[in-house]
Amino acid sequence: MTATSVEKVNGTPKTSPEPRFDPVALAEAEAIRTRAAAEADAVRVEAEGKADAERALAAEKAEKERLANERAAMRLEKDKADHRAHLAKKAAETAKANAEEEKANKAAAEEAAAEAKRAVEQRRAEHWWKWGARGIYAVGLVIAAPVQFMHFWDPNRPFLIAAPALLEGLALVLALGAAWAVAHRRDVAPYRIGIMVGAAIAAAINMYGGLSDDRIGFNAGLIGAIASLGGPIVLMAYEHGIAQKADGIPSWRERRAAAKAEQEASAAREKARIERRAAEVSAAAERVARETAAVEEQARKDADRKADHDDVWKVANALRAARGSQYVTEQIWAEAWLLVTGCRTVGIRPEIEAQSRAAQAHMRTVTDAPVLGSLSQINSQRPTREKKDPNAPDGRRNNGGTPPRRTAGDAPPQSPLARTQARLERTPKNTRPSDN
Repeated sequence: MTATSVEKVNGTPKTSPEPRFDPVALAEAEAIRTRAAAEADAVRVEAEGKADAERALAAEKAEKERLANERAAMRLEKDKADHRAHLAKKAAETAKANAEEEKANKAAAEEAAAEAKRAVEQRRAEHWWKWGARGIYAVGLVIAAPVQFMHFWDPNRPFLIAAPALLEGLALVLALGAAWAVAHRRDVAPYRIGIMVGAAIAAAINMYGGLSDDRIGFNAGLIGAIASLGGPIVLMAYEHGIAQKADGIPSWRERRAAAKAEQEASAAREKARIERRAAEVSAAAERVARETAAVEEQARKDADRKADHDDVWKVANALRAARGSQYVTEQIWAEAWLLVTGCRTVGIRPEIEAQSRAAQAHMRTVTDAPVLGSLSQINSQRPTREKKDPNAPDGRRNNGGTPPRRTAGDAPPQSPLARTQARLERTPKNTRPSDN
């Protein structure tokens, strides 16, 4: 007897049984749906976060580019302004240099014109001075010679007529000798003495003739004496000026200007010496003040180091004494700190280093740990649920929070097919009726 499927029951075709309610499968399906929804929400939130991050990065990049372009434009404007200022400065410097050069050229031209004018004036004055002196000498000779001729005229001794020529010619020849001495840069003093001696002799003879000879008279003798002296004196004064110019001897005006310039230069040197002395005194005072401040600062450092780091101070003081240094320098203090604490950074001890590393490790742990709770990236996208007060009544039914009591007939009755299927499932297989 073979087992076959039951297609009919009591002559009625058998229908497929209705699916039964499976709580486990329903819970699994609900869990799958919940997990899928959570994953979809997570993917959506992640995508939204990435999109927001990309938008933020794009906005930040655009802002950076805008700022960079703005800074570049500002730099360009600044460079243009600097270039314009540089060109303006160069133009101003060029204009100033041209103005100064033009001013210097104008001053040089004016100085050259003034020098040329002075040279012309000097030549003109020298020309008139030379011929004026010679003219005065000639006039004096014209006046003095007749007086002397009248005084020396003697018919018995006619040769005395040459005496006036000797007396007046002596001064003239000596004046010519003085001119030669000036031209050849020789000593002119003997010639001047000879001129004055000859002129004095001629003037004395003219004065004596005017007093002793009634033909001559006092007036003629006096004017003759003046003429004999005046002409050689004027000519000698001219030659004296020429000699000073040739020898380079400054005039009284030049000596006065030189003396004034020397006084001004001496006053300037004295002022500079006083200012230099004042600067030296000020520099010495500043140096003393710096040294005093350095000594006070070193004493403060030594006191602070000895009070707060006595162990390092002892080693540093020993190093100072061994090296013969006057103070505990920064290098000695750094070496002593390394020897005592083992740290190259002055001020850091092992306990401070340990505390710093622990704090850094804690900061790394906190930074790398995931964010949970309401601040997480996923949970922050979900609406928060407010917790109900535990003393609040049950809101599922208006029965004060007490679940209802179940009685017979509360559930809907099963369908006939469901009852038949349940009965078949409860019946053993060997007792089930067969179709044949």
